[in-house]
Amino acid sequence: MATKTINAEMMKKMFLAGAANIEAKKEFINELNVFPVPDGDTGTNMTLTIMSAAKEVTAIEKPDMMALSKAISSGSLRGARGNSGVILSQLLRGFTKGIRDYKEIDVSVLAKAAMRAKETAYKAVMKPKEGTILTVAKGMAEKAEELAESTDDLDVFIPEVLKYGEEVLAKTPDMLPVLKEAGVVDSGGQGLMEVLRGAYDAYQGKEIDYSAVAASTGTTMVKPGEQAQADIKFGYCTEFIIMLEKPFPEKEEQEFKAYLSSIGDSIVCVADEDIVKIHVHTNDPGLAIQKALTYGQLSRMKIDNMREEHQEKLIKDAEKLAAQQADEAAKKAAPRKPMGFIAVSIGEGMNEIFRELGVDYIIEGGQTMNPSTEDMLHAIDEVAADTIFIFPNNKNIILAANQAKDLTTDKEIIVIPTKTAPQGITAIINFMPEQSPQENEAAMCDEILNVKTGQVTYAVRDTHIDDKEIHEGNIMGIADDGILAVGDSVEMVVKEMLAELTDEDTELISLYYGLDVLEEDAVRFSEEIEALYPEVDVDMHFGGQPIYYYVLSVE
Repeated sequence: MATKTINAEMMKKMFLAGAANIEAKKEFINELNVFPVPDGDTGTNMTLTIMSAAKEVTAIEKPDMMALSKAISSGSLRGARGNSGVILSQLLRGFTKGIRDYKEIDVSVLAKAAMRAKETAYKAVMKPKEGTILTVAKGMAEKAEELAESTDDLDVFIPEVLKYGEEVLAKTPDMLPVLKEAGVVDSGGQGLMEVLRGAYDAYQGKEIDYSAVAASTGTTMVKPGEQAQADIKFGYCTEFIIMLEKPFPEKEEQEFKAYLSSIGDSIVCVADEDIVKIHVHTNDPGLAIQKALTYGQLSRMKIDNMREEHQEKLIKDAEKLAAQQADEAAKKAAPRKPMGFIAVSIGEGMNEIFRELGVDYIIEGGQTMNPSTEDMLHAIDEVAADTIFIFPNNKNIILAANQAKDLTTDKEIIVIPTKTAPQGITAIINFMPEQSPQENEAAMCDEILNVKTGQVTYAVRDTHIDDKEIHEGNIMGIADDGILAVGDSVEMVVKEMLAELTDEDTELISLYYGLDVLEEDAVRFSEEIEALYPEVDVDMHFGGQPIYYYVLSVE
């Protein structure tokens, strides 16, 4: 018999099943990263994005389509990380706008919602690129629109749309040469298909493992301290040593343990030839002591009131929370300054550089963990300024920053599209406090165009890209437009990159060494670079970034 509609309860199951499926496949999606770098993050970003929504969806006990739509849209928008996560959140936002006003949804509603999802996502991307997740979403939306004219049976409609999505995904290497050269399909498109496959499994009634979703969303919230208080069933931590005066055979040991179990828990009973070490949580330490005295004298007795200790901890926690709230209130009460700064940073050394340049709030993340839109919104809330400049310092974070900008109503947010930390540093150095926010925006955007950057890391798999044969373990030099150098030595790769990036107009080379480079090696290497470029200023700084041995810039 044909299935004509999906209700809110089924839609909830489908969404959570989609989240569970991409979580299970995230490492596979990460491995589709075109560049074989150790920070492949598409699967991780898409998973964290949808899990943020899953947390809100799980909290809805009796869902209706409106509540479900709000939870999916709000949760994914705020939890969005990286370009793929932001695009996924926009797809979900558009889709939920298409279904929220219905009690049950049919083929016609699904087709319109798919088209709205596609349109919303395309609008969010400044320069949409075909051969990506957007192309896969567009193909399925158009197929859904076509099928809606010929069938109202969901059992026919859904698998046909998914089948066409797979066909479009398989063609993405033909649309993006870089995918074909690397021998992979688009990772974002693959992620979208994994979400939809999981949803379809739930629709078909297949058994779904929701444990990953449950682990990510946690359990029912309780007030601070409530759970710990409830867990203290027995209030006294009682410890002592029995100095045995008679034999203590295994049978008696078991009987004593059974007695302790009848009056408490958390029991430890360790017997030696002459002594027995006892630990028990109980509401009546006297009973444990009286029984123990039948075996011998007692030594090193210690009784602690765990409820009292817990109350003291709660008081301290409350005092700490009150101090934090007072501090936050003082920050909010302080007059706003005209302009403030938020920067995404990738290491302690970089953090310190940004602080010295006057950055008000640093979001740690960058390459290895793209911050979410929610992280951006929190940072915006913390900076008391009328206008706030955000420096994403990573091309994969710019969309999340712009999404946070769109969600902010009480402050003017200006996102400077910095793709690397050196670009962010250059942008801030060129800030002029006497100029308007718009004048500063224009000047910063102009200046970052003069910064050529590179990053040196290692390959995690064999591949062929940018006309270079790369093997696992090779050192790679990745510039703004692709891989410039490949070799077996970090320092040789840096030198090859600099040879490509410098010219007769170069005035400054900046090198930021990472966690895996010793300071003495960095100092020695800096001297070698100075000798190679005697007419150029060479600066070496501790960046402290993981994964990347060196981050460098040429200006």
